[in-house]
Amino acid sequence: MGLKLNGDAVCLVDIDNDGWTDICASSGIWHNDRGRQFRRIGEGGQFVAADFDNDGYVDLFDYARLKLYHNERGKGFKEVALPNLPPNASRGACWGDFNGDGFADLYVGGFEDWNRDITYPSFILINEVGKSFRLAWSEARYRTRGVTACDFNRDGNLDIYVSNYRLQPNQLWLNQGRATFRDAAAEFNAVATSPGFDGGHSIGAAWGDFDNDGYMDLFAGNFAHRDDRGDQPKSRFLRNMGPAKGYRFDDLGPCGVLYQESYSSPAAADFDNDGNLDLFLTTVYPVASFNTPNYPVLYRNAGHFKFDDVTSVNGLAKFGATNQAAWADFDHSGRVDLVTDGKLYMNRGPARHWLEVRLHGDGKAVNRSAIGAQVRVSLKGKTLTRQVEAGTGEGNQSDLTVHFGLGAIGESMHLEVFWPNRKSEIVRHVHCDDIVDIQYRP
Repeated sequence: MGLKLNGDAVCLVDIDNDGWTDICASSGIWHNDRGRQFRRIGEGGQFVAADFDNDGYVDLFDYARLKLYHNERGKGFKEVALPNLPPNASRGACWGDFNGDGFADLYVGGFEDWNRDITYPSFILINEVGKSFRLAWSEARYRTRGVTACDFNRDGNLDIYVSNYRLQPNQLWLNQGRATFRDAAAEFNAVATSPGFDGGHSIGAAWGDFDNDGYMDLFAGNFAHRDDRGDQPKSRFLRNMGPAKGYRFDDLGPCGVLYQESYSSPAAADFDNDGNLDLFLTTVYPVASFNTPNYPVLYRNAGHFKFDDVTSVNGLAKFGATNQAAWADFDHSGRVDLVTDGKLYMNRGPARHWLEVRLHGDGKAVNRSAIGAQVRVSLKGKTLTRQVEAGTGEGNQSDLTVHFGLGAIGESMHLEVFWPNRKSEIVRHVHCDDIVDIQYRP
């Protein structure tokens, strides 16, 4: 298909508004020609994408080089000046309207220079109504690898989950409104660790409603040694217990995710369209290293937080180290495809029913990319929830289009959209097996 990638993190987004998801990677920006082939149209980078000035086109932030690029209406990109920023070595960032003004802001994670024992600061850039950015906060406590955002308690304020390395505790930045945050990871039982440890070697996390109860859960991918430092915290699922329990998380442990030492970047999607959100999880080490197997794994969600390794039966080879993991439906087949290990894996799975939803903010009350919005579908005793997010795992971004697998359910349905400004909207009689565009209207 003309596509040449490497194993670095990847951003999947529609660059020119032609309705087809493109690929932004360190090897270049690759235009999707209607699901048939890809053409390289621009220089690459480590990107997360959102429409920061609400002009209708997504822009790109390169968190590795701390550079912002404005999308010139799908014709190219122009660098935008940023304020003076602290020195940084970032492996992940995410967009989100953290202060509720209708414009997407940035959280940038700061990692480390191991050889010089330097911890680089994480920081927040507040969007000044699409004209410029302001450095609002920075801190160098933890060595961050992954950053991802979700309004997990549905109060209309977008919260941030930060995956920290070196057995440091993960952070759940609870947004108290207007981009004022406090770390509430311990309070909400979201540190993703084990007794005897302050934290794990977390590399990336993924939000998702894994049990179809309408509330967003978390999966934390932990690199975990077994050596003289102890049996370190494993990767684990954190179940959101909803409003009755104050939206605290129940740490369920691995839930069938078998131990491998070097798990890293997770990405969640319903790859088989059965209505349950599945998980793909990469590794840091090559396939055979340190006398343990290490290879990325595709886990199928069998329901009730039971996950099965289905890697080999779904055409994925036992390839090695990569932090690249993101999902998008590149050919409009209704099945999400996977980009990982420098390759695009097209989904040729069963032809079950599906629905894809593209949300559009008005650029005033809701950011144009609708980042932070959640969509719910209620189906026969379960509620499927998906969100629009711009940053997941370790530095990756799956498509902004939200995807639902519907299994055998083929009739029309109602959708509930929870917009980032707290407004809830019911969209009635939506047909399955279709891509639906929903515009926010005040």
